[in-house]
Amino acid sequence: MIELDGTDLAILRVLAGDATTSAADVGRAVGIGQPAAWRRIKRLTDQGAITGRRVVLDQAVLGFGVTVFLGIKLAAKGRTGLEDFERAVTAIPEVQLVQHVLGQFDYRLRITARDISDFERILRRRIMTLPGVGQVEANVMLSEERRPGPLG
Repeated sequence: MIELDGTDLAILRVLAGDATTSAADVGRAVGIGQPAAWRRIKRLTDQGAITGRRVVLDQAVLGFGVTVFLGIKLAAKGRTGLEDFERAVTAIPEVQLVQHVLGQFDYRLRITARDISDFERILRRRIMTLPGVGQVEANVMLSEERRPGPLG
């Protein structure tokens, strides 16, 4: 864990809201100059507090109107089974997120599809044919509210 002061936290809040914000605009937002903001952003990146910058895409606008969360319990466990499953599932382009979890299921997947028929195709032809897949539970996302995270 690294030491963060109030200015560092303010910078992280600004960048978490819009990762494309320039160092000059970050500096203005937190009350410091552009060079100081740039140095702090670089230090936060070098220390691992900032690990990347992402663009958030609107899936519906891009033609992907359905998001489904799948819980998957593997039929056969063991190191080889986990590795084979992870290798195969990460190769499926519609799978946006793979989480190895503790609980009723072994994995939680976030899948985007054009519509329910497209999701059914993905489920039958890609997910159910993966190595080791046992029980599967699907939850279709109705709406999503984004939360600001721990820096709020």
